[in-house]
Amino acid sequence: MAGKIVCVVGPTACGKTTLAVLLAKKYGGEVVSADSMQIYRGLTIGTAAPTEAQMKGVPHHMVAVADPEEQWSAARYVQEAVPIVDGILARGKLPILAGGTGLWTDAVVRGHGFAAGCAGGAVRRELEDRLAAEGAGPLLEELRQVDPRAAERLHPADEKRILRALEVWRETGKTITAHNEETRALPPRYGAVWIGLQFRDREDMRRLIDRRVDRMAEEGLLEEARALLSRGLPPNATALQAIGYKEFLAVLEGTKTEAEALAEVKLRSRQYAKRQLTWLRRNPDIHWIFWEKDRDFARALQVSTEILSAAGVS
Repeated sequence: MAGKIVCVVGPTACGKTTLAVLLAKKYGGEVVSADSMQIYRGLTIGTAAPTEAQMKGVPHHMVAVADPEEQWSAARYVQEAVPIVDGILARGKLPILAGGTGLWTDAVVRGHGFAAGCAGGAVRRELEDRLAAEGAGPLLEELRQVDPRAAERLHPADEKRILRALEVWRETGKTITAHNEETRALPPRYGAVWIGLQFRDREDMRRLIDRRVDRMAEEGLLEEARALLSRGLPPNATALQAIGYKEFLAVLEGTKTEAEALAEVKLRSRQYAKRQLTWLRRNPDIHWIFWEKDRDFARALQVSTEILSAAGVS
């Protein structure tokens, strides 16, 4: 393993950025964002990207590093983030990986690489054409013939992963299930100390998410979405599928009122937080800090310090 890092994880609005900054200041660390939408330039309000004031002088990496026209995968993120983490370690600093995209965080820590297959290549285009013409059913059935375990795992609506599994099989002759089993047996790239934040009462989390969305609207989320479109960004760009932008684009198109969009963003944000927690609860290594009614960062820093001390981080 290349070195020890800290991962601050949790659902949206739980305070990951704030705790990461506090830990970085205490331990002389640097923060590496693991958020699949904060990588895009111009998506500041809707992704709650850290501002200069919130960074408090702590170096932050992997924020606003991609054009909104680009489409990043977990593999692309790992390719860019790992040299940054290694550089922080080489400088004798503590890398603190903080963000809500669990797959990306796991991919950096595990370091197992990704199944081969050229996404966007000829095989993918052929599969996408078949998907458009036939629907996902026949593709899922084809996958069932070569990789029944993957087919059983995947929902028929999960078109992206169905295409990916078939693409890997067609291009490599190895199933994605076999690849995943092989990589799970490998040691991780980094020794990670995992610190998770969540509310003890789900209703408190929902209220905080709603307040955050209201604040985003007050800060100009609609204007930010309009600015992205004015740059010539197509409405179907990956960046504009982020929660908040997609709903407010409907306001600009005249198909939703601002109040309707606001309510939908709140709902989708709460649903996303639930999915994030489902993902994270599969990780037995996370040390959870539970918020009560309010987020007590002084207490969280104290508990985190105890966790890190026990793990040998000083």
